[in-house]
Amino acid sequence: MVMTGLLLCTFAVGSLTRGASADQTDHRLPALFDQLQQAKTPDEAASIEGTIWSIWTESGNKDLDRLMMEGTAAMAINDYATALSDFDEVTNRAPQFAEGWNKRATLLYLIGDLQASLDDIGRVLKLEPRHFGALAGLGLVNLGLDHEEAARDAFADVLKIDPMNAAARANLKAVQQEIDKKSI
Repeated sequence: MVMTGLLLCTFAVGSLTRGASADQTDHRLPALFDQLQQAKTPDEAASIEGTIWSIWTESGNKDLDRLMMEGTAAMAINDYATALSDFDEVTNRAPQFAEGWNKRATLLYLIGDLQASLDDIGRVLKLEPRHFGALAGLGLVNLGLDHEEAARDAFADVLKIDPMNAAARANLKAVQQEIDKKSI
């Protein structure tokens, strides 16, 4: 399905910039989410999203950060076994680190284990309810499970957090059209 690729990059990649200890509890995030709500252009929003992703990917532990980078690199070249091993290690060692769960959820989606991906997305959203990438992933997983209404709701939730997100807007429109067709 064409719309599946639209949000996958948001779900999966994010920025890999490293810095001081951060993660989903970082004190800079509330202001960044406020800025994201007020962004006037897609480019402005994308810049803010990148900063948020950068913070989310920082675990504060160099060994975990290395595993995250290695797992992400492995996933990018379709070495799913290595990526899964790395992300399993991250989630085992740091169960409160939302981005570890998000990366694993992405990988599970890619290998077709939609229920396990859904479970991991649930963990992400408990730790970081504003995780627009996980919400986008929730929409994609629900599409894969033929749960169009749940997919629609997830894409709408992305837009509540990130109103300029063009991929979420396109996916929302496409899934709503599918729902409308089925109701005729």
